[in-house]
Amino acid sequence: MEKKPFHPGGPRRPNAPFRRGMPVKQEPYAINERIRAREVRLVGDNVETGIYSIQEAMKIADGLGLDLIEISPTAEPPVCKILDYQKFLYQQKKRQKEQKAKATKVVVKEIRFGPQTDDHDYNFKLKHAIGFLNEGAKVKAYVFFKGRSILFKEQGEVLLLRFANDLEEYGKVEQMPQLEGKRMIIMITPKKK
Repeated sequence: MEKKPFHPGGPRRPNAPFRRGMPVKQEPYAINERIRAREVRLVGDNVETGIYSIQEAMKIADGLGLDLIEISPTAEPPVCKILDYQKFLYQQKKRQKEQKAKATKVVVKEIRFGPQTDDHDYNFKLKHAIGFLNEGAKVKAYVFFKGRSILFKEQGEVLLLRFANDLEEYGKVEQMPQLEGKRMIIMITPKKK
């Protein structure tokens, strides 16, 4: 009797890829034979909307040379469309990409102060904050307290309130000065144009 070579994970078919530990790609939608419902509601351009048995719906899809795609599995009965599956996936990806592009990205710019920031440095940072707010970015200004400078909490708060006051015509205060660890933070959002 001939001894067979040992393969971890059990016997293998010849020329079959060794897939142990590799995730199997899951389809996002159930199509054709993978649809488990007995009845489905068909919708779409090329079919008459209504409730059909799964066999009837499959016959209609085969007759058109297209796929039966379950687009709403939680509905009662599940909603299906008859389309070309690859074309449908392409359109879904395209739609998601467009939505992502339309979604506004909120940019937060940080400005750091010390508790005893001088006027020249303050004005320089104020000018940058005005630019950021005009571009539509949020400004997160904070006073960082090193070591014993935490004793100057009031000075830091006064500095941040002055900063918010100077930026009043460009943005509104979203969050009043708050002490978080060694930082006192204020958030300013741009005014809608």
